[in-house]
Amino acid sequence: MAKSEDPPRRATLKEVAKAAGVSLASASYAINGAGSVGEATREHILKVAAELGYRPNQSAKAMKTGKTGAIGLILPDLTNPFFPSLAQVVIQAARAHGYSVFLTDTEGSAEAEERAVNLLVDHGVDGVIWFPIADDGPVGKLIEGVPTVVLDRNLPGYDVIQADYADGGRLAAEHLLAAGHVDIGVISGPHAASSARQRAEAAIATVRERGNLVWHVHNAYSLDLEPEVAKALESRTATAVITGADLIAIGAMRHIRGMGLVVPDDVSVVGFDDIPWAQLHTPALTTIDMPVEDMAAAAVEALIRRMSARGEPRRRVVFNVELISRDSVRVLK
Repeated sequence: MAKSEDPPRRATLKEVAKAAGVSLASASYAINGAGSVGEATREHILKVAAELGYRPNQSAKAMKTGKTGAIGLILPDLTNPFFPSLAQVVIQAARAHGYSVFLTDTEGSAEAEERAVNLLVDHGVDGVIWFPIADDGPVGKLIEGVPTVVLDRNLPGYDVIQADYADGGRLAAEHLLAAGHVDIGVISGPHAASSARQRAEAAIATVRERGNLVWHVHNAYSLDLEPEVAKALESRTATAVITGADLIAIGAMRHIRGMGLVVPDDVSVVGFDDIPWAQLHTPALTTIDMPVEDMAAAAVEALIRRMSARGEPRRRVVFNVELISRDSVRVLK
C-alpha cells in the first residue's frame, strides 16, 4: 500500500518576507494593502507570496483586529428570482470592498430568520444586510451591536434602503385606468410586510378615485395561489388585476389560463419587481421595475459607511420605480 503523504504546509508570512528579502513588517503591509511600502516593492512581495502559495490566516487576523472581513446577507426566499439578482450584486459590491459574504435564505420562516441571525452573530460578521420577512419580531434584539442595513422595510433605528412602493402601486393603477379598465381587482403580498401594504394601499386608493375596486385579496410571494385568490379570479368580475409581485402575477396568469381565459384579451395583469421571468413569460408581463442592482449596491455602501462610523444618524434612501409596459395589459379604449 502506498504511503499517504501529508498535505503541503502552508507558507508563513515570515517565509514570504525572507524569500522576498524584506522585513516582516513590509511583507505584512504589502499583503494587507496598508502601511508605507513602495509600489514596486509591494508588487515584488505579492509575486513572491503567490509563488509560495501564501494565504493570509483570516482567523489570526480576526483575533488581532477584531474583524473577520465578512458580512452577512439575510434574504427571505431564494426561490424568488428577485433575490438571487440582489444577492449577486451585494456579493460583487462587497468583494470590491474586500469583504466576503455569508448568504442565508430564511425561507419565509421567522424561526429560520432568528437562527440565521444567531449564526451570523456567533461567527462574528462585521456587518449585516437584512431583508426582513416582516416588520416586527425578535431579530432586532438579536442583531443589536452589529452594524446593520435593512432592505425593503423602514424599520426604526436602522439605515434603510427602499423603493417607492406607494408610487409603484399608483403607477400600476393609473396604467390600467388609462387603458380603459374600470373593474379592477388587487392581489397584494403578505400583510405583515409594510412594503406590500404600501403597494396595495396606493393602488386601491387610485382605483377608487376613478374606477371600481371589485375585490382585494392577499397572497404569499409565490406562484401558488391561496383559495381566496383563486375564488376572486374565478368570479370573473375584474377585467384587470394588480398584483403585489411578479411571482403572484405569473401564478395568477397561470390560473386564468386554467379557467379557459386569455391574458390580456379577457383579463389584464400587472406585476411588481420586474424579475427576469417577467419579460420571458408569454405574454410578457407589464410590471413595476425596482432598481434592484442600484438598491443592492447602495446597501453595501451604506453598510461600509455604518461599520466605519457607528455613531452617525441613520439614513433612509428611497429609489424611484418605473412602469414597464409589455403585453399583459389590453387597451379597452
